[in-house]
Amino acid sequence: MSATRTGSSVERRFVTTPLGRIHVATAGTGFPILMLHQTPRSWDEYRDVLPLLGRDFRAIAMDTLGFGDSDRPAGEPSIELWAQGAFALLDALEVPRAAIVGHHTGAAIAVEMAASGSARVSALVLSACPFVDAARRAKHHAMRVIDDVETRTDGSHLTELWARRQPFYPADDTDLLRRFMIDALRAGEMAAEGHRVVNRYRMEDRLGSIQCPTLVIAPTGDPHAHPVAPKVAGAIEGSILRELSGGMVPLPDQLPEAFAGIVRDFVAANAAKT
Repeated sequence: MSATRTGSSVERRFVTTPLGRIHVATAGTGFPILMLHQTPRSWDEYRDVLPLLGRDFRAIAMDTLGFGDSDRPAGEPSIELWAQGAFALLDALEVPRAAIVGHHTGAAIAVEMAASGSARVSALVLSACPFVDAARRAKHHAMRVIDDVETRTDGSHLTELWARRQPFYPADDTDLLRRFMIDALRAGEMAAEGHRVVNRYRMEDRLGSIQCPTLVIAPTGDPHAHPVAPKVAGAIEGSILRELSGGMVPLPDQLPEAFAGIVRDFVAANAAKT
């Protein structure tokens, strides 16, 4: 496994697993926290969170299979497959048990990990988690997803994609949108397909199986996740719901200090108890 350094505290490398090579970025030592990104992002969503959590933990941010620099495995993508990929990464890193943090799509993957591998998940943080049930599946079945733009030879699809995403980002913050665009272009067709994968997931069958301490973060400026956060929290016995004022769709890279602080406090209080 070759490794490169980003700044002074973040190390990036490729890890070989049975499902393909997975790209990871890590910082720090101690109890492990695995962070899972939204569609169509990459580890870069946690670029500024990693060194903050790395002060107290072994912080790990992976590229989901098919995104960033990770391989795309054969077969139809699914939340279940992506969860298997995350467990395969933990196996390769010799991490038997970890706290799992997921944002948007990453939260759906984290739900599946906690439901299917409860012995390996010590604490769970679901940030801007969707609530996928039969009603959502029916509603979104034939709907156009946000990142579905038709490629055009004049490049105007890039402007369209930027414009479709801009309302969900802080006004005039072109850096966050630039980072999104880089990941979206790299993801190719998975930029749109990742959203469809979430909408196919039978989350309502899995939330009740979660047994570990769980924190549900509801960014108040996220029109997709904030309204359904009480449903997510209500379906997980003993979970804690916390609103984060001003948080939007790109929460981890929009407010990295606030995000890292919430995660740090919750994991420190709960990871060692189970």
